[in-house]
Amino acid sequence: MSRAAADHAADLLRRTLDRAARARLVAATGASQLAFLESLVALPGIDWTRVELFHLDEYVGLPIDHAASFRRYLLDRLIGPAGITRHHLIDAEHDAEAAAVQVGRELQRAPIDVAFVGIGENGHLAFNDPPADFETDRPYLVVSLDEACRRQQVGEGWFASVDDVPASAISMSIGQIMSSGEIICVVPDARKAAAVQASIEGEVRPQVPASVLQRHPRVTVYLDAASASRLQPGTRGEVRASARG
Repeated sequence: MSRAAADHAADLLRRTLDRAARARLVAATGASQLAFLESLVALPGIDWTRVELFHLDEYVGLPIDHAASFRRYLLDRLIGPAGITRHHLIDAEHDAEAAAVQVGRELQRAPIDVAFVGIGENGHLAFNDPPADFETDRPYLVVSLDEACRRQQVGEGWFASVDDVPASAISMSIGQIMSSGEIICVVPDARKAAAVQASIEGEVRPQVPASVLQRHPRVTVYLDAASASRLQPGTRGEVRASARG
């Protein structure tokens, strides 16, 4: 699954760089993206020096040297290995509102070519927990993290307890994600199966934030057998699913 998604992402970046001076990319983080990003940076033919990187979200008040810092995650797993020289990392350690405005201003200087996203156990998209704001035109928001989202971070091993998980974060808004030219959504693991089913087969509604992806004209969802396990057989033709990985 991760290799298939990486092949697709690499092809998109190569084609974008064939026709433009640079490619503007939004990257997700978290356990679900580890194998995908590792596969992507190993693929040839991408001039990463011409890729401009943004990320989806970051915890408020978390230092960059914390194991759960998404800035650290991207530096260690994408920016460093790929050799990306132009990136905009969200520094939410001090003034989160100011940081959201600053990175949002940079983000909106030009369209985003491709966004990499995942789906949370509670159906969140980025850190837009349910019920998500589908209407705001702000590129980044300071949001509160709900209990289910914070428990997921503990379950993935990023924090020792729920009390250690920050209560708020900066998140790219739903509208900004949906303005991306193309979206690649990578969602492995059985613990995501219920959220995948609700997002793909259910109605589009703020209570299932990732369901909004149904409205995007160029979105591909990559699933493994476990995360796709609750989908109806007819739905499988509408997503790229693989039993590998």
